[in-house]
Amino acid sequence: MVFRGRISYFYLKSISMNSRTLQLQAFERLLNIMDDLREKCPWDKKQTLQTLRHLTIEETYELGDAILDNDLTEVKKELGDLLLHIVFYAKIGSETNDFDIADVCNEICEKLIYRHPHIYGDVEVKDEEEVKQNWEKLKLKEGKKSVLEGVPKSLPALVKASRIQDKVKGVGFDWEEPQQVWDKVQEELNELQVEVEAKDQDKIESEFGDVLFSMINYARFLNVNPEDALERTNKKFIKRFQYLESKAGELGKPLSDMSLAEMDVFWNEAKKL
Repeated sequence: MVFRGRISYFYLKSISMNSRTLQLQAFERLLNIMDDLREKCPWDKKQTLQTLRHLTIEETYELGDAILDNDLTEVKKELGDLLLHIVFYAKIGSETNDFDIADVCNEICEKLIYRHPHIYGDVEVKDEEEVKQNWEKLKLKEGKKSVLEGVPKSLPALVKASRIQDKVKGVGFDWEEPQQVWDKVQEELNELQVEVEAKDQDKIESEFGDVLFSMINYARFLNVNPEDALERTNKKFIKRFQYLESKAGELGKPLSDMSLAEMDVFWNEAKKL
């Protein structure tokens, strides 16, 4: 039995090593292709960090769509597109002698080792919350003046609100119970209603923002990602509305000529589907 166990161990170890070798070969292949494109392709030769930026954002959203749809084939493709962008940026950095792909990899490796002292040091943690708290404390030791410095200014507002709340939670600034957060949601809704009745547009917008911020906070306590939840609702609405459009088309009747009651029939059909 021991002999068999040793064979199994070395066999599995061999498979693992072969798999890592194939991964490294694939990555080297991508690097070589990037070299070729940068040297020979007119489009690739013209690209800069600035021209690639909006394309990278687009690719990130496409990856997000694939993840929400649980389309693993598309996830694989979109990950490849993002990896290409990372390699592209590193290639441009190497041309100006600012950084290359090795610098990029080593930088993140050093950061991960430093910020995981419970793995690479003698720090003990009891759960993921302590890991996140240590992470934020270590960032402050690195010279950051605020835990919120790590929140990108250009993030969409909903995502930014979620990240802000997650960051401050890491240093203990948070509600203790879900009911407290729900009470805050109710308070903000009441304040919004007061301003709606007063018809003060500027204050309505301000209070509406407070309502959204408190709802995003409540989502954390429900273990719900608000961005994902809203996007699921967007997709659901699109499907139902397009079903409504198709049914109106079958009747040869423009939606603008249909009553809400007529539309509601098809809308309810779509909900059942």
